Amino acid sequence: MRYGYRSFDRQWIIPDSRVINQPDPQLWRSHGSQQVYLTTPSDRSPTKGPALSFTTIIPDLHHYNGRGGRACPLWRDAAATTPNLPPKLLEFLAKKYKVAVTAEDFLAYIAAVAANPAYTARFQEDLAQPSLRIPVTARPMLFAQAVKLGRRVIWLHTFGERFADAEANRPAGPPRLPKERAPRIPKKGAIPDDAESMPDEITYDEAKRRLLVGKGFINNVPPAVWRYDVSGKQVLTQWFSYRKKNRERPIIGDRRPPSKLGEIQPDHWPAEYTTELLNVLHVLALLVELEPAQAKLLEKICAGPILEFRH
Repeated sequence: MRYGYRSFDRQWIIPDSRVINQPDPQLWRSHGSQQVYLTTPSDRSPTKGPALSFTTIIPDLHHYNGRGGRACPLWRDAAATTPNLPPKLLEFLAKKYKVAVTAEDFLAYIAAVAANPAYTARFQEDLAQPSLRIPVTARPMLFAQAVKLGRRVIWLHTFGERFADAEANRPAGPPRLPKERAPRIPKKGAIPDDAESMPDEITYDEAKRRLLVGKGFINNVPPAVWRYDVSGKQVLTQWFSYRKKNRERPIIGDRRPPSKLGEIQPDHWPAEYTTELLNVLHVLALLVELEPAQAKLLEKICAGPILEFRH
């Protein structure tokens, strides 16, 4: 089954505790068709890009960016009946805003506020101590705006598997840019699928807005997509590193040798790699387009009254 290996990187896992390293029973028990996982660092603070990520599939502990991770499900149960939130939080917010607030609303609010570079940059000094603090607006209108924006953010992070709404321009299925702005592979840019041409390098030509994958290439890729970074991990280069020809990594110190299972991998570039890479490019480009709106919203929230919470 698919699982969330890293932010925007969906890989495959055998759902059997005999071959999974330290599976979290509670995480697996709460997995369901409506579940959404929020992932973020736990022993350090985000330094660049979005401060957190989202996925609908079982996430790796270090899903956020491969270091010091934490995974938080939205629901405590697979049936999605019990939110993984403080018991009285939604009731408190409903009274403040004078409108019903759902668990999905609150998750979307968090996405709008913190899943963007503006949050990470604005609170960099405050993030010296690990763990995120989310400013919650006291203004109902701003909360509603954030929920609407955050639903789109999560729809993108989850590749269209959650918060789909055709009327809100969030159709089910992999998100897509308008045709004129979409990444495309011309006939001569097709990534070869023979073993000898298995790509071992991914680079970028900014002048041509072209992503080069071995002997193939993809046009119409914005520079911001190539540079998209999750706290020090450049998404596209990291995504490619798990699919390139030579995946050997140096053994540092007294670390045990890697498992022989790692040698079981394609000897060529499968068509599904290209399909998934295009999915990632569409998602990242659409997220980049949302960043100015998220930054503007965060500015309004921080300039206005903020709710205070007591434990």
